[in-house]
Amino acid sequence: MTATLITNARVLTLDGSNAASDLGAVDHADVLIDDGSIRAVGPTAKANAPAGVKTLDAAGRVLMPAFIDAHTHTCWAGDRLDEWERKQAGATYLEILQSGGGIMSTVRAVRRASQSELAESLLDRLNHMLREGTTAVEIKSGYGLSTEAELKMLRAIAEAASHWPGHVIPTACIGHAIDPDTDRDTFIDTTIHETLDAVHADFPGIAIDAYCETGAWTFDETVRLFERARSLDHPVRIHSDQFNELGMTRWAAEHHALSVDHLEATSSDELTRLADSDTFGVMLPCSGFHVDGRFADGRSFLDAGGRLVIATNCNPGSAPTSSMPFAIALAVRHLGITAAEAILACTRNAADLLGLADRGRIAIGLRADLILLRHADERQLGYEFGGNPVDAVWCAGEPVVTQA
Repeated sequence: MTATLITNARVLTLDGSNAASDLGAVDHADVLIDDGSIRAVGPTAKANAPAGVKTLDAAGRVLMPAFIDAHTHTCWAGDRLDEWERKQAGATYLEILQSGGGIMSTVRAVRRASQSELAESLLDRLNHMLREGTTAVEIKSGYGLSTEAELKMLRAIAEAASHWPGHVIPTACIGHAIDPDTDRDTFIDTTIHETLDAVHADFPGIAIDAYCETGAWTFDETVRLFERARSLDHPVRIHSDQFNELGMTRWAAEHHALSVDHLEATSSDELTRLADSDTFGVMLPCSGFHVDGRFADGRSFLDAGGRLVIATNCNPGSAPTSSMPFAIALAVRHLGITAAEAILACTRNAADLLGLADRGRIAIGLRADLILLRHADERQLGYEFGGNPVDAVWCAGEPVVTQA
């Protein structure tokens, strides 16, 4: 592994104060990476560079931690192009879901696909994400809705991850939807006992997720699932308040859930209650852009002291994108936050949510997951939209994308 010295960069260390807008920026700085880690930052970088070091002049461009996409459904089969045409003709997301489409159309495709087919298509998407600067991704199951199919998804996620230079964090989203072809009470009981037990046996400690929404899991059903998951030492994450406020955000705050994700329909009181807790709020502006033009109130959540993460929610239905730069641009326009706040929300904060203590910042000893932008000012991430602003990507110190 060859050491790399990156010189003359605008370095965003994200290693300063805990303020939501402090990027710890240092102009005309050098960074030495070697053996997968950051070895030096600043004036000592050149002095500590070993013989034969590869040198890259950043020419004033922004060097920053790579993006961490902390909420995705990137593993799927099939597509939803027909349903997109239905939506253009006036059908709502919930109407499509309730008619057996939406999540269920993807469920049927996933059940037909083999594990290797799921892994192959997932790896292709992961490589696309890497080219746009994402080196760590949370990926949910949830398009199986049976014990066998959920395990197939989780194994496909692990298989794809083993061939990808980045880092994948799996989540068992076994409460994603209700199978309309099965008696509801039977389906809920099977998921809470049989499916959860099988996931626990093969993936101990994995986060358990559910979609609490009209047409999906009710409040009481979600609480039953989560209480049993927590009894088995699984942390929980919650899709809550995308369209309707059903009470799960308050439950999450009171029961120390890892995160509440979506929050588009959350009232100001409940948003403040969440901000006062140790639970992260994950906002997904790509869904609002694609589905119904509604967005969570990031400004109020941050002003109340909340722990904000933004993510793509990459999936075939409500957010068909894997671009963190696009998510940042949308967050600045529609969540009421600054570019600096958005950058923190998909780097350092996302690392904290996923338990990745060795990345999300640029500091000596941390894993060298870094990106070099084509911009000299990081605010361009919030200003521009479309296209790829990333010139180079290092993953564990290795150059995996080089356009510089």
